[in-house]
Amino acid sequence: MVSLKLIPYRLIEQKKETNNLVIVLPGAGYTTQAPLLHFTTGLFYSKGFDVLHINYTFSRQEMTELNGVDFTRDVQLAIDEAIKNNEYSNYYIVAKSIGTIALSHLLNNKMFKNAKVIWLTPLLQRDDVFNAMINSDHKALCIIGDKDTCFIVDRYEKLKNNDDLILKVVDGGNHSLELDEEPIKSIEILKSVISEINEF
Repeated sequence: MVSLKLIPYRLIEQKKETNNLVIVLPGAGYTTQAPLLHFTTGLFYSKGFDVLHINYTFSRQEMTELNGVDFTRDVQLAIDEAIKNNEYSNYYIVAKSIGTIALSHLLNNKMFKNAKVIWLTPLLQRDDVFNAMINSDHKALCIIGDKDTCFIVDRYEKLKNNDDLILKVVDGGNHSLELDEEPIKSIEILKSVISEINEF
C-alpha cells in the first residue's frame, strides 16, 4: 500500500456562489502559472467559474515510478478536500501532459459523468490515456503539437473515431504548444489555443 500523498491545491472562488467549477491538472514542470494554464484560468474565471488548481510536484525519481491509480487517488482526495463546502453541478476538467494520466482515471468517477474535458498535450504513449480518450463519451477537446514527443500519428488517427472528441493539431508545436525559438509566433499559437478553449 502506497502512503497517501496530500497534494496542495488552490481554489479561486467567484465573489458570488456558483455551481460551475473548472479543475486544472497541470504538467509535471508545466505549472498552473505557465502561459496556457494561466490564461485558461483567467478565461474560465471570466465566465463565472470557480477554478481549482491541483498543484502536485514530483521529483525525477517519483516521475519514473508514477502509478496512475495511486496518482489519481491522491488527486481525487485533493479535489474532495477543496470542494467539501461547495455545491457544484457543472464541471470542466483541463489537463496538461502528466495531468492527463489523472484525467483518464477521473472520468470513471460518477461526479464527473457530465463533465466537459480538455486534453492539452496528452500522453498518447500511455495506454490508460489513449484508451480513455478513444472510449470516453464525454464532450472533449484535444490540442497537441505535431512536434510533441507524445504525438503518435497512428494513435492520433484512431482518436478520430470518437465523435465526442474535437481534435486540433498545432503545426510545429512542441510539448508546451510553442514553436522552438519562435517566441512571437508562439504567442499567436497561445492566443489561438485559448480561443479554441473559449469556443468549446
